Amino acid sequence: MPSLQLFLVSLALQAGAWQEIGKTGTGNPVYVNARGVKTGKDGIISASVRVVYAKKVAIPGQKDSLTASKANAMFNCSAKTFAVKESWVYFNEKSGKVYQHKVNQIPGYGPTIAGSFGDVALKHFCPK
Repeated sequence: MPSLQLFLVSLALQAGAWQEIGKTGTGNPVYVNARGVKTGKDGIISASVRVVYAKKVAIPGQKDSLTASKANAMFNCSAKTFAVKESWVYFNEKSGKVYQHKVNQIPGYGPTIAGSFGDVALKHFCPK
């Protein structure tokens, strides 16, 4: 029984780490891993951002649909830009079934697209 209790505590802690910060223009909830948010000496904010798709996204030629995406991103509040360091798109996030995984060796900062996860997250981290 102690291992079951440990498992349940672990699940509760994981669930508490992701906090909803808004919705994309298409209604997908956007979450931030609150425990992993870091601000560098240069003022750049690094965070993991997750989007759960309100409607599964069908991919032509694939039997599974996309359910979520996650990105490790950096936010520059003074320039109002962001960059993605690493990203995942999931067929099934709960089981870890990845459709696409990318690592940007040299992430490039740029403006956000209105209503995108980057826009939601930038507004959350840089409200002014």
